[in-house]
Amino acid sequence: MKTENSTYTIIYAIVMVLLVALGLSFTHQALSGRQKKNVEIDKMQQILRSLKIDASTEEAETIFNDLISDAYLIDLESGEKRESSAGTQPTDSAFVVNVANREGFPVYEAEIDGDKKYILPMNGKGLWGPIWGYLALDSDASTIYGVDFGHDSETPGLGAEITHEPFRKQFEGKNLFKNEEFKSIAVVKKGKTVSDRDYIDGISGGTITSQGVGIMLYDNVGEYKNFLESVRSSK
Repeated sequence: MKTENSTYTIIYAIVMVLLVALGLSFTHQALSGRQKKNVEIDKMQQILRSLKIDASTEEAETIFNDLISDAYLIDLESGEKRESSAGTQPTDSAFVVNVANREGFPVYEAEIDGDKKYILPMNGKGLWGPIWGYLALDSDASTIYGVDFGHDSETPGLGAEITHEPFRKQFEGKNLFKNEEFKSIAVVKKGKTVSDRDYIDGISGGTITSQGVGIMLYDNVGEYKNFLESVRSSK
């Protein structure tokens, strides 16, 4: 076949396109397992940070498996655990459900120094995009043990400060319930106070993101109210 004619050019182009497509497909298949694992490890690290454990990528899975004693979805109306959803593996319901789309409501249980902790996921909206986090509660299902927050695009030095320890540490020891009523935690402008619930100072210059955290806590954790009340009544 003459290489100068159009038929050769077309056949050559088709062959090259097919080779490139096969190469991309192979690369995707080869990397997809690693990418999925990275997502799983990142989630484990976030949950561990809510338990005040800053684990490296290499050690996160081992620590996570040692500490997380149970994971399951709950029924919002009854507040009861869905037994069929229980499992602590990354392929189990509490880990694969799309929390952001409200497809399910997971609870993760951990044992820290012999005391049970309940970890709840959260999703909300900051100034520039989504924010999310994990809230760890003591065995009384009211006192905050620790929190972790994440974001996509908040401003460094302002809204992005929600991920830093000084902001997160304020939540420790605060209570979600007052006089047996769910109140959540208020995030207020520095120097201001509220009388009917526990509160923490928002971020200077990050008002909208701070408000987003407060709304996220009230809305997301509020959906677990029946579950939390059920735990509290069993104590």
